[in-house]
Amino acid sequence: MEARLEKLYKEKIKLKLLEELNLKNLMQVPKISKIVLNMGVKDAVADSKVLNLVKDVITQIVGQAAVTTSAKKSIAGFKLREGMPIGVRVTLRRKRMYDFLDKFINIALPRVRDFHGFAQKFDGNGNLNVGIKDWMVFPEVDYDKVDKIRGLNVTIQTTAKSDEQALALLKSFNMPFGKE
Repeated sequence: MEARLEKLYKEKIKLKLLEELNLKNLMQVPKISKIVLNMGVKDAVADSKVLNLVKDVITQIVGQAAVTTSAKKSIAGFKLREGMPIGVRVTLRRKRMYDFLDKFINIALPRVRDFHGFAQKFDGNGNLNVGIKDWMVFPEVDYDKVDKIRGLNVTIQTTAKSDEQALALLKSFNMPFGKE
């Protein structure tokens, strides 16, 4: 079964963007290619059980198994050795990506305290990186099982050729952007 936002993209947004961006071909219309969630867990250096808890919560949020990331370098000041597990990451594509985006825009972001929209800062290639300071905004996070508030990074990668195209694409999904 198709995700709600995927169906909306195929039926309405694609045609609207073709006209709005003055593109010649329907294949030139930008789309979201993947969403990556990343969370660094500095407490994992002292206690490896924390990483398993975080991994379980991220898996519940996105509905897909998360992968443990490890340190690339040893840093003595942080008591960190090369190869130590230090974070969690998950890459979403297709249906799960659209399901997460729907949940992120319509359920999680309205729960963020003092939220006035994201800055319109793209990386120059049409990709957007946003940070969420509190992962408790997702309904899957159980307050009793979580030991502390953690933040996570959400990267939305698009096929847009410019930041303006990516902005138009994400605005058509009702992504909240602040005034600039």
